[in-house]
Amino acid sequence: MRLETLTSEEELAGLADRWDPLVLAMPRPSPFLLHAWLLEWWRHYDEGGELAVHVAYRGDRLVGALPLCIRRRGGMRVAQFVGGSWAILADALVAPGEGPGIVEALLERVRSSRYDFVSLFGLPGTSSVASALPPNALVLEERIEAPVLDLHAGWEAVYGQKMSAKARSERRRRLRQLAEAGHVEISVARTAEELRPALDEAVRVHTLRWHGRRDPSGFATPVGIRFHRAALMRLAEIDVPRIAMLRLDGRVVAFALSLQLPGRAYGLNMAFDPAFARFAPGFEAKLVSLEAAAEEGVTRVELLGTAAPHKRRFTDRYEPVYQGIGLPRTLRGRVAAGLLADGIRARRRLKRSRTARTLYSHVPRLARG
Repeated sequence: MRLETLTSEEELAGLADRWDPLVLAMPRPSPFLLHAWLLEWWRHYDEGGELAVHVAYRGDRLVGALPLCIRRRGGMRVAQFVGGSWAILADALVAPGEGPGIVEALLERVRSSRYDFVSLFGLPGTSSVASALPPNALVLEERIEAPVLDLHAGWEAVYGQKMSAKARSERRRRLRQLAEAGHVEISVARTAEELRPALDEAVRVHTLRWHGRRDPSGFATPVGIRFHRAALMRLAEIDVPRIAMLRLDGRVVAFALSLQLPGRAYGLNMAFDPAFARFAPGFEAKLVSLEAAAEEGVTRVELLGTAAPHKRRFTDRYEPVYQGIGLPRTLRGRVAAGLLADGIRARRRLKRSRTARTLYSHVPRLARG
């Protein structure tokens, strides 16, 4: 086995034809580790960081990878996944048939590099990175509740189970009302030619939805628009993106953007035009997205994010996503890692407090989306 560390965009780009099979071999594959997504994220968000993509070969065959970068935070060098907060479900990549020794070797290479501590946002609960480390070497803090929907039974069965007769009747009523307001069209953009105008419409609707509010996604910022356009167009070459759209008289009033891998779909973003909120178009776009995914053979949907009301109805279980903090190499790194973990725990306690839940329940449903 030969280990290397890639430090340039050109070196990472050179692995385009060998990278994605490792992603698809993951126990819980992450579309946010696909080569096109990582490369475009780095091109748009590097912020003066340093690539540190650790890879393992047997001969010329790529058998393992840990896509990290070093970014400066508070005067310290912090090792994180390429993809930052987009690196959901990120973990070490290991070729089929290889053992845990690959992960251990990659981690040893990480620990010999120059950084103060690691902060790995996006780790699944069954992370091979965490499993390969000694106890307490990496503290795992829950960051995303990550709802999961099982579609093995097929859409009709799941829809009937998750939507009560009253909810189905309410949906039909809203669709009738929407049809009375104009001509309703439902579509799913999939090819590059379809995705280009669909993404423009999605940005427009997202901007309307978040006008005057803090948008943590950065989806409709100038750099966010450029990144998503570049990444989605490249991912369209391997048939990954989907944008479900609801139109009224030709105008998109809601969308649901997702990514698909074989048998799996991943919710990425959704929004609706507030002017049409009474018709619940955002929920309708989500239903269209789920039904279309089921028709393509998807049996598992990673709804990702928090357990928002529009997700809870279609949640079978939660498989949380974590931030792994630790592996300090300096004293100040040890202190900073501890403070970061403490801060995350404090915010989580506040979020889950009874007061926070009570306040949330009194926010009008339309204001929450």
